[in-house]
Amino acid sequence: MRVIKLAWDTDKKTILNQIDSTSAGIKIMQDKMEVELFYIQNLRTPAANILKQDALSIGAELAVEKNTILCLSKYTNALLIANKKQLKILSKKEKAQPFGLKNLANEITKYLNIPKYPTKIMGVINANHDSFYQGSRFSDRDAIVKIEGMIDDGADIIDIGAVSSRPGSVGVSEEEEFGRLESLIDAIYREKLYEKVKFSLDSYSVKSLRYALDHGFSIVNDITALSSNEVASLSAEYGASVVLMHMLDKPSTMQNNPSYDHVIADIDLFFQDRIEKAESFGIKDIILDVGIGFGKSLEHNLLLIKHLSHFKKFHKELLIGASRKSMIDQIVSSDISQRLSGTLAIHLKSLEEGANILRVHDVKEHYQAIKVKEALDRALI
Repeated sequence: MRVIKLAWDTDKKTILNQIDSTSAGIKIMQDKMEVELFYIQNLRTPAANILKQDALSIGAELAVEKNTILCLSKYTNALLIANKKQLKILSKKEKAQPFGLKNLANEITKYLNIPKYPTKIMGVINANHDSFYQGSRFSDRDAIVKIEGMIDDGADIIDIGAVSSRPGSVGVSEEEEFGRLESLIDAIYREKLYEKVKFSLDSYSVKSLRYALDHGFSIVNDITALSSNEVASLSAEYGASVVLMHMLDKPSTMQNNPSYDHVIADIDLFFQDRIEKAESFGIKDIILDVGIGFGKSLEHNLLLIKHLSHFKKFHKELLIGASRKSMIDQIVSSDISQRLSGTLAIHLKSLEEGANILRVHDVKEHYQAIKVKEALDRALI
């Protein structure tokens, strides 16, 4: 007999199939092997006592403040520890309980059937002279060569921008933005590059977006998350995918001491609101971006990356764009030209936590890192 401890992220279904378990048994055991943690804030103490007993009755656990049983305080924070099978049972039980437990059950249910999306690399091209990373700035002809290189290197999407949104930047007129973009969009259309890869426009200008969507682009990357009804209407008209990004205030002021009640909870509410707006206009394909560096401190950025799986509840694709951003320099002193390693660390962690689209400056390096990670994930006993 030989006993081998497996890595927790081993492909459990494949191992069970390798053992030749029954299909019914595999489904049951898979759910038992996926343990989840839920941090619950301001849970009413009577609800906590009910939830703890229900959790214990099915083999799960709820950690609460030590005097919760006495209901000395009106509320407590709690940590729910349960596998997927237990969560399914528990959510059914709590839907019949008082003290807000029905709402808690509905929230937990959102995490039970999360869709899986393929990993995609979004390469960045800037048609402006003042983007924060000089290596992403290109003239029209150079941009076409770079785009073709990115496609060869493994990009799935190319994101074109013409207005810097770095901290402290000031926007430009719609006409100036269009002037920077028109000839590049024409070249992309003329070369039919949109047949090889999807194109996204990083803009909230109706004029520029309409022109791009008329010339092979299919994704609207809106850092204002559809603040403009015109952009929402235009996106729906063309059946475009829309990236809803969270930003605190505007680029010129967003890094002036950003603060939140709780960064994850606040962005959760923001996404709920903007998803409802997008869907009310008839937009069907929505991508969420928590906006790393857009009105966030280092601590905010780290929390969002580490707990990105929270936002899987929306059942939407999740995009992360931390490529060469200054948060890396805040952790380990680094010039922008030396931040590739830190970028890869952030992006690979983001993939583990549920992101599936990485917005990057370095396509080849990300493609290699992702392929190596996928090979490791597939490795079995």
